[in-house]
Amino acid sequence: MSTVHQPDLKDRPARLTVGVVGAGRVGPALAASLQLAGHRPVAVSGVSDASRRRAATMLPDVPLVPPAEVLQRADLVLLTVPDDALPGLVDGLAETGAVRPGQLLVHTSGRYGAKVLDPALRAGALPLALHPAMTFTGTPVDVQRLAGCSFGVTAPGELRLAAEALVIEMGGEPEWISEENRPLYHAALALGANHLVTLVAQSMELLRTAGVGAPDRMLGPLLGAALDNALRSGDAALTGPVARGDAGTVAAHVAELREHSPQTVAGYLAMARATADRALAHGLLKPELAEDLLGVLADGPDGPDGTTGTNGTEGNA
Repeated sequence: MSTVHQPDLKDRPARLTVGVVGAGRVGPALAASLQLAGHRPVAVSGVSDASRRRAATMLPDVPLVPPAEVLQRADLVLLTVPDDALPGLVDGLAETGAVRPGQLLVHTSGRYGAKVLDPALRAGALPLALHPAMTFTGTPVDVQRLAGCSFGVTAPGELRLAAEALVIEMGGEPEWISEENRPLYHAALALGANHLVTLVAQSMELLRTAGVGAPDRMLGPLLGAALDNALRSGDAALTGPVARGDAGTVAAHVAELREHSPQTVAGYLAMARATADRALAHGLLKPELAEDLLGVLADGPDGPDGTTGTNGTEGNA
């Protein structure tokens, strides 16, 4: 079983040289945040023109070099590459001898814990998984957004304090996630954040089709209030025709979506079924109203007789 080689921290400089492998949206922002805390970015690697421009904007005067050279120059290396690329990158760096004993190696994948860094651990690196629960734009605003941002932290027990200290230096809030719970943790974040973007984008498109000139201004206050209510009250914040059991309104929605935006029907039905289940379970949807509603949702966009819904109740919107 591998053990972590950890040098005497009294011998480690208080401020670290920082390198970034993968100048996507995340890496440069974290490095810039660490720079504000007094650490010194010294090297960054990036392949695409966009990543190189991003690095030049977020980390001016920091040289662009190959990944192996980033590891040669830095005490703390941020591996900020796509999830699927991370295992291969770690294997390659370890096999080529790029990893140095005592080097802090940090990845920012939500999916993986510290074990994906085992090849580097065997080479003497100190493995940390620090995943910021934040959406990134690739612009300087990301550094500001890290203030108060939660980070999913996974590391060997003896490195837990060091991992949490780095998060705090970036202005974040460390949240310990066990190795086995990393995929579930990441799925939860994707369900809430990534799918929210899709839902909002679809809603704005439908509002434009309905003639609304500024759907963003219309949705902003509504979605802000809905999010605040949901975070405060959970399922008790459910409102709308599904929670009320208005089967006719839901049937009318499905009919309109089928006509004007058929690609959104499946998503609407899936979310409506999930909402109905939660509303029933929490006593918000009356059982006597649920049967017709669930019938509409079960029939989907095309009812058995070619209409939407079981009862043809589209006119009750």
